[in-house]
Amino acid sequence: MTVRESVTRPAPLPPLAARARSAGGSPVRDILAVTARPEVINFAGGLPAPELFDAEGIAAAFQAVLAESPERALQYSTTEGEPALRAALAARLSARSLPTGPDDMLITTGSQQALSLLATALLEPGDTVLVEEPCYLAALQVFGFAGARVVPVPGDADGLDPAALEELVRRERPKLLYTVPTFQNPTGRTLPAGRRAAVAEVAARCGLWIVEDDPYGELRFEGERVPWIASLDAARDRTVLLGSFSKVMAPGLRLGWLRAPAALRRACVVAKQAADLHTPTVNQLAAARYLADRDLDAHVARVAGVYRVHRDAMLAGLADALPEGATWNRPEGGMFLWARLPERYDTTALLPAVVRRDVAYVPGAPFHAGEPDRSTLRLCFVTQTPEEIAEGLRRLGKGLREGLREGLREGAAAR
Repeated sequence: MTVRESVTRPAPLPPLAARARSAGGSPVRDILAVTARPEVINFAGGLPAPELFDAEGIAAAFQAVLAESPERALQYSTTEGEPALRAALAARLSARSLPTGPDDMLITTGSQQALSLLATALLEPGDTVLVEEPCYLAALQVFGFAGARVVPVPGDADGLDPAALEELVRRERPKLLYTVPTFQNPTGRTLPAGRRAAVAEVAARCGLWIVEDDPYGELRFEGERVPWIASLDAARDRTVLLGSFSKVMAPGLRLGWLRAPAALRRACVVAKQAADLHTPTVNQLAAARYLADRDLDAHVARVAGVYRVHRDAMLAGLADALPEGATWNRPEGGMFLWARLPERYDTTALLPAVVRRDVAYVPGAPFHAGEPDRSTLRLCFVTQTPEEIAEGLRRLGKGLREGLREGLREGAAAR
């Protein structure tokens, strides 16, 4: 080969890392891209209702910090997070029976980053992680990207089974269990207090980290609050509690937090230094100012009250929309409802027919780390009005019936 040929025919670039080649995108975000048309009634998203944002209060908080201390608000900050925000969050946790000091907290760029930091600090490629079945999609992405082996824990309508958890822990020797025990994504279910205590005891007996993710717990609109696993004596030294302002204040702030035992928290601080140095200072100071000047609990109560009306509207229309033999749950809070159709329904295959009716849901299959249940689907009830929910369910029923007929015809033609 001549010098001229080597210049005109450049050598191929080195390949992407194996984890980048094997990791898939989010099916939810793929669906949202397809259903972005304004006429679509979208039950697929996990977005809070934007009309309920306290835009005035948040704007006032930003204006105050930029007017009073712009040199601080626009400057670099510590990796651990702004002291005022960490103190305010620690006070909120302590008021909810989880004694916490500011130094127990790490502010993250959304709770999704907290998951990534924990994967960096805890997991080696090939390590085993236990998850609920079904499981929050983005957690499956994080653990997959870290090269972990993800094993689902069997459960039922109340959540994961502690006896099955202990059997898997002893057999698989996992590093951690990831759980969203309150108003879980995707199912909306809540793990009862007795099972939480049993999970904590398993972790203590067998040597296991628990990652307790709680983005929805404050959005309760009926029933009694269930204590965090992190507040139980058996689990205090081995539970990481994650939280977020995304569902109670505004997701665009990208503010989350991590409460963890000291050694693991320090490791996450080092991982965050390598990732982004720190979460934006101005957003942290504005959130701290908002917590000082406004009543976040009252705001959350108003939001939860609206969400309850939306949930009730969805529950009222499901019997007519879903086929005979379908089942669904009644979440006491959060944003999601989980439904299971008869076995002959494949919700992934049926989705295109439903989208043609200008309505969308998320098929249940991608939420499973193990064998997927293809007859399941997730419905988000918070971003539409009750009238839109009723119309969306009418469209959903028509789309499911049409999709099933099309599938039967295609099956007959193939035979």
